Amino acid sequence: MTPLIFGLLVFVSSLVSLWLGFSVAIIEILLGATAGHFGMKPEEWMLYLANFGGITLTFLAGTEIDTRLMKEKFKASFLIGAASFVVPFLGIFLYTHYVAGWGLQASLIGGTALSTTSLAVVYSVLVETNLSKTEIGKILMAATFITDMGSALALSILFVKPTLYTFIFISASLNVIYFADKFSHHFFHNPKLKNKVIEPEIKYIFVLLLAFMFFAQWGDGHAVLPAFALGLLMSRHFTETSETKTVRNRLRTVAYAMITPTFFIVGGLKVSFPLIISAFGLFAILFAIKIVAKFAGVYFLARKYLPQGSMYTTLLMSTGLTFGTIASVFGLNAKLIDQVQYSVLIGAVIASAVIPTFIAQQWFMPVHEEDIVDLDNGDGKA
Repeated sequence: MTPLIFGLLVFVSSLVSLWLGFSVAIIEILLGATAGHFGMKPEEWMLYLANFGGITLTFLAGTEIDTRLMKEKFKASFLIGAASFVVPFLGIFLYTHYVAGWGLQASLIGGTALSTTSLAVVYSVLVETNLSKTEIGKILMAATFITDMGSALALSILFVKPTLYTFIFISASLNVIYFADKFSHHFFHNPKLKNKVIEPEIKYIFVLLLAFMFFAQWGDGHAVLPAFALGLLMSRHFTETSETKTVRNRLRTVAYAMITPTFFIVGGLKVSFPLIISAFGLFAILFAIKIVAKFAGVYFLARKYLPQGSMYTTLLMSTGLTFGTIASVFGLNAKLIDQVQYSVLIGAVIASAVIPTFIAQQWFMPVHEEDIVDLDNGDGKA
């Protein structure tokens, strides 16, 4: 029964998204939360596919970044991304520890979980609105990566105890990235592999991402950061010819058909409305602190470096999902937070994925679709 209900959620989400004009990620999260409220639980295959979906989205986001532009705009990306992590982390930590009375480790988990920005949500929204090819979109994704890097480092430094397997994961990831960057042209520019219905290029990419997942599970890490780095380094392969651009488009089609909807729906299924309602005051305060802190950290920098979309940038940098969920789950499994604290954090993470995205799309779009310039070829999008 669950696979059928899941399939209906995926299908209905796309229809509702087209009908209302909202990001499909928002609809998938909301429908997932609703289904969870009525008793639907994620099965093992859904959890694994959701993990793979988040990593696939992160890889695709990396392939969209213009490395030349990133180097030119590194200062803007770094400052926006760093402020987007540091200010919310400190705000949430100080409130939960000194006002809400959480323990030190629980407060650090809270600060880490609510300091994140969801690269998956940001990328999905930018692709759906055709902003991923603009300067603001590329800088936004680069800044989001900086924020998530800060969150991942905080979680690793504060809580994860390195083992031999951790170093194996890091070493394996670096080797996969290095050799993929050196030898991927044999797959993407081989005339025997081009335009085949069996899609060998896409399967090759999936093997690389699955390798990250395997070694990450072995080393108690997460494959999101190496997947983004791989996408970033391989981005040149997807911009050299029209054939390789087509490969990326086909990969995006495969991902958006079933893989990435699983990521967002499972994220919604993790919400517990009864537990959130039982601590609604704390939930509302933590959500408000995250949004205010993101605004304080990002908005004024965005006004300086991205004046044409400062509010839009601030709102999308306020979103959270992937690393926020990872940090919360880690805290619960390690018994650093209890079930109520976990539900409040997850609820605030999910709310931050939905509400700022909705506001940004409805009232603060920086450009109209017909005005977007494709930076790859300089042609206007009509």
